[in-house]
Amino acid sequence: MQITIIYLKDEMLISKINYESWREIQDEYDDYKTSLGPWSTDEVVEYLNDEYINLNPQAEVQVGNLSSGPQKTIMLTFND
Repeated sequence: MQITIIYLKDEMLISKINYESWREIQDEYDDYKTSLGPWSTDEVVEYLNDEYINLNPQAEVQVGNLSSGPQKTIMLTFND
């Protein structure tokens, strides 16, 4: 599975939608800033763990929830 990290103005999302380009993501989200990927689940977990120590629950859990769940995109959650 390939996952894209999507940065919005006030949120971060992870998505398993197979986007053709960043422009397609930009068309979907009005407050789009940038995106990374698509990457493998392991690459996404590694990146998130390296860059965001305040994820809650941990990156493995949030990426796992996306991978195993019916939702195509989820918002990442952080400690305050």
